[in-house]
Amino acid sequence: MSDLSTTYMGLDLRSPVIVGSSGLTRNIENLKEIERHGAGAVVLKSLFEEQIRFEIQKVFSYDEVQTAYTEADDYIRNYARTHTVNEYLELIQQAKKELSIPVIASINCVSSKEWTAFAREIEQAGADALELNVFILPADIDNNAEDYNRIYFDIVEKVKQETSIPISLKISSYFTDLAHMIKKLSWTGIKGIVLFNRFFNPDIDLEKFRIIASNLYSRPEEISTSLRWVAMMSGRVQCDICASTGVHDGPGVAKQIIAGANAVQVCSVLYKNGLEHLSVIHKELKEWMEKNKMKSIKDFQGKMSHKASENPGAYHRVQFMKHFAGID
Repeated sequence: MSDLSTTYMGLDLRSPVIVGSSGLTRNIENLKEIERHGAGAVVLKSLFEEQIRFEIQKVFSYDEVQTAYTEADDYIRNYARTHTVNEYLELIQQAKKELSIPVIASINCVSSKEWTAFAREIEQAGADALELNVFILPADIDNNAEDYNRIYFDIVEKVKQETSIPISLKISSYFTDLAHMIKKLSWTGIKGIVLFNRFFNPDIDLEKFRIIASNLYSRPEEISTSLRWVAMMSGRVQCDICASTGVHDGPGVAKQIIAGANAVQVCSVLYKNGLEHLSVIHKELKEWMEKNKMKSIKDFQGKMSHKASENPGAYHRVQFMKHFAGID
């Protein structure tokens, strides 16, 4: 029998497959089904920074949004009223009572303002770890890369002051110096880094003249972006790496682990095929392991990472030339 057990952020997982933060992880019924179908851990639906700040202040004070976009003010007020912070803490407590797999809380944040003290309450509620989904699109032409980068370090520093549970950082690939940024973030004492989160992708409804969402769910071919960076950073950072985006099947999980990931998050495929698809992913992963005589995750983790290469960039350049210039 194939042994799927592994570790991530110091947590013992029965499987490297983690269900990522989404609407699928916002109620106890789904969480129990996720566990039943073999997931190694679950990341709860994200709590937004704005919800926490609304709860703390009881008045809306997000001036930069309020001034720029009145509809955002109304939406966040209403959302915070109907999705309370206390409900989130209760979900953590209930999940810890009824699940045996690790429960990872999640906060979607854009600043290090007064909300960070709430990390202490998440720990007290029983969460095994905390994932900080830092969601900053570098779109302000008056800010430079250093301004944006500083926010990430400020968030980690403030949250670490409030809690002792393992912290992971889920980031995007929107950095001018991504490799250096990932390495520096790993030095902050975080236990894991998740590559990558997904931004809102806009489209325009030409009939109603309004912005709509597009590409809500990832596609299998999108695995290439995270696969590349997992392979390049594995063994070069001082924390675990979790792969996210584009993983839809067992072979996709195997690829990310071969590249060097400690764990893999899945989400979009479960929206498309249901939570029971987790069992299919595990079946495919075990079949691949048995076919290739891999008894455990450790047997193939990082076998195709770039940690043995002195210049991963040069390797990628050669592959580019071979593909586009026809060099054999």
